[in-house]
Amino acid sequence: MIMTKIAFIFPGQGSQSVGMGAELVASDENSKQFYIRADEVLKLPLSDYMLNGPQETLTLTYHAQPALLTTSVMIANKLIAAGVTPHYTAGHSLGEYSAFVISDVLTFEDAVQTVHKRGVYMDEAVPAGQGAMAAILALDGDQLKVICEQVSNTGEVVQIANFNCPGQIVISGTKQGVDTACSLAKEAGAKRALPLVVSGPFHSALMQQAADNLATSIKTLDIKAPKIPVVSNVTSEILTTPEAIRQEMVAQVTSSVQWEQNVQKLIAEGVSVFIECGPGKVLSGLVKKIDRNVQTYCVSDEASFAQVVEASKEWTQWV
Repeated sequence: MIMTKIAFIFPGQGSQSVGMGAELVASDENSKQFYIRADEVLKLPLSDYMLNGPQETLTLTYHAQPALLTTSVMIANKLIAAGVTPHYTAGHSLGEYSAFVISDVLTFEDAVQTVHKRGVYMDEAVPAGQGAMAAILALDGDQLKVICEQVSNTGEVVQIANFNCPGQIVISGTKQGVDTACSLAKEAGAKRALPLVVSGPFHSALMQQAADNLATSIKTLDIKAPKIPVVSNVTSEILTTPEAIRQEMVAQVTSSVQWEQNVQKLIAEGVSVFIECGPGKVLSGLVKKIDRNVQTYCVSDEASFAQVVEASKEWTQWV
């Protein structure tokens, strides 16, 4: 029999919501410890923002990033404790840090601290309101790339931030640059151009200062070789060395997230079950649009956790 290969996938910013993980931390002391530890590390009432809000405080990038990491890691650990273990990990943008924790690259405490700093650096790099992002639906990637280059040549920065799935690409840049690119994309045949509610132009050259600051702050970070293979957002290759991971962390801030390629890589490696650990269902939806033949699950509460544990009884654990 062929072993069922499982990937744990971890969401990025935008998936945070007030009440995230509430049911799981209320019913399980081990799960609750992650929220307590995050508060202690950051010396912030992060768990209060996560459980009680308000949403606008939670959505600030330096809160949203550690909040998502904390919930995602808590859920993944609960699954592992129940006997559901991944053969691969991957995360979308910030979610890659959750993958690093589960793959034993970073300790939970180091990761919480690092993504909080990452949020602060991103916030400082571009003052709120000056950058923007938008999702472009149903336009070819090469066409969109040409549009981004055209607009950038006029002095406004705009580039592709995420290749999410066929027909959904996210662009990022200055507010004016993104607005112009959206108009041109629609003229070129894009079905829709949807502005995203984000606090900055992530994954664009405008984040270079944040990348530089992050590079300095992770110089002394204790990074270990992954015990579970992690797929790189930037290259879609398997990351194997601490040095490659350090480079990934910095490059990822200004580079496109190759999510569609990441998923294709995991499928090529034999993965047939994708489990999204964290609030929301964004990644599971993208995976299904990339390949509808794979199984996807999202775990965010007791019911969805129980569903995966039950389903896992059917998965083959041996070859």
